[in-house]
Amino acid sequence: MAMVHRAPASRPSATADSQNADGGARVPPVAVSGGAPRRKRQRTSALPILLVLPALVLLALFTFAPAVYAFVLSLLKLHVSGGLLGTSTSQVFAGFQNYVETLTDSEFWASLGRMLIIAGIGVPSTVILATVFALCLDAKKARLTSLTRLAIFLPYAVPGVIASLLWGFLYLPATSPIGGQFINYFGNRGIFFAVANVAVWGVVGFNMVILYTALRALPPDIYEAAQIDGASELTIAMRIKLPMIAPAISMVTLFSIIGALQLFNEPTTLKPLANAITSTWVPLMRVYSDAFVQNDIYGGAASAFTLLVMTVAATVLVNVIGNRITRRDSK
Repeated sequence: MAMVHRAPASRPSATADSQNADGGARVPPVAVSGGAPRRKRQRTSALPILLVLPALVLLALFTFAPAVYAFVLSLLKLHVSGGLLGTSTSQVFAGFQNYVETLTDSEFWASLGRMLIIAGIGVPSTVILATVFALCLDAKKARLTSLTRLAIFLPYAVPGVIASLLWGFLYLPATSPIGGQFINYFGNRGIFFAVANVAVWGVVGFNMVILYTALRALPPDIYEAAQIDGASELTIAMRIKLPMIAPAISMVTLFSIIGALQLFNEPTTLKPLANAITSTWVPLMRVYSDAFVQNDIYGGAASAFTLLVMTVAATVLVNVIGNRITRRDSK
């Protein structure tokens, strides 16, 4: 009689299928690992670097490289040889002589003072007007906001030279519809207001858009809670909106100060119309006059690099002050 061998029944393992208590479908097997689960390695993507790379390249080519080249030129000087005729010229190392001449020049400090006067008029006016316009557009009862926002932003789209020419005709007594026959806009004192006014309306629309965007990003629940408590629109604007957009106001102030330190187009365009504006009226006009009118490229480079250092220092100082004010308001 033949013997039939049966395979031994296998023991149920941890990886075997299990059935639900209610007789439902089987649960797929779960592998049991003896060790701790391994963490997936975080892969660094190169996409952010590729996206930022074009901006970094442009910044290096058109900001850092010219600054380095200007610093190199500021350390040199033109040496003329060949007797009375001066038939030969060469570049020689001058050290910090150009910087000494720039810092000891009274006209350089006078031009810097005139620029600070315009900044003292223009920067607060720009920030206040941009903030008021943004708050008015964000008000609950505001109407025609799209059209009004476009009208305020439109002067920013006009090139600075064209805007200065248009304002120049508005200032001239023969063509002025804003009282040029009675107000001397091109006088020794009125010229500061005239130049600051052109600069303010050229940038207030851009700053208004920044502040309006910050206001629209605020949660509306806060306004509803304040209205339930009986707060008026003015109280909401002063007590809630302004403190919450303080970082945006600080950024707008920083932009305005940097723009004031780069003042050039407005006084240069108004110069043929106003005798009060000289060729060295502001620092950048002095740099242009030294480098391209007086043909002193090395002295102009020293003045330009000195102004660059002052601009960076002012930017850092304003940024630090703004951060401290923002942190204090947030506490």
